[in-house]
Amino acid sequence: MPDAKAKTAPTRAAYHHGDLRAQLISAVRSLVETHGPDGFSVAEAARRAGVSSAAPYKHFKDRAEILRGVCSEAMDRLRAEMEAGAGRYPEGSAEAVAAVGLAYVTFAKTEPGVFRLVFGLTEGHENAPDLQSKGEGCFGVVVGAVAAHQRLSPDDPQVLYRAYILWTFVHGHSFLTIDNKVSVASAQIDDWSYLLTVSRAILTQPSAGQPTSGAGIG
Repeated sequence: MPDAKAKTAPTRAAYHHGDLRAQLISAVRSLVETHGPDGFSVAEAARRAGVSSAAPYKHFKDRAEILRGVCSEAMDRLRAEMEAGAGRYPEGSAEAVAAVGLAYVTFAKTEPGVFRLVFGLTEGHENAPDLQSKGEGCFGVVVGAVAAHQRLSPDDPQVLYRAYILWTFVHGHSFLTIDNKVSVASAQIDDWSYLLTVSRAILTQPSAGQPTSGAGIG
């Protein structure tokens, strides 16, 4: 008769050594949504991941680094969802631009705790070039969609200017939505209609204003 312990040992070894970091990040993500970034314990995250309270420190030096790991992983997913949104519509269309914004708003509504973490965890970012780069990558998706619509280079000042305006509209709408402030406007706001209206307005406005550069998310 096979030894049950021998049968399960490889699985546990693979779990602990191969995927513990991902499991911890997933556990912390869930706790952030429930308790906020300041209301969870590393011990609870370890318990949910099925490991000892000391195990997380084999992958992260402290609690702050765990949160940065959650933030980094979230920014990867946000960028992927923004790119997927744009890809559902013809390249260069206003709909593709609006879909990038819809992915952003949907992420905020689906994971408000993590969304707040991404934009609230700014202390120490000067020492986290990977987070800076990922933020720029997310903004780059907006820039790329705008550049395709305008048939201009992504580094064209007017492309960057319009992309920044669009990002601020979408970012503000996202926070107003998850903070339950939209009702203050006494209007029925449909995300897609709003985003498409804003996108068309900004994309077709005459060139004006001071272009911006170096914008980023996070």
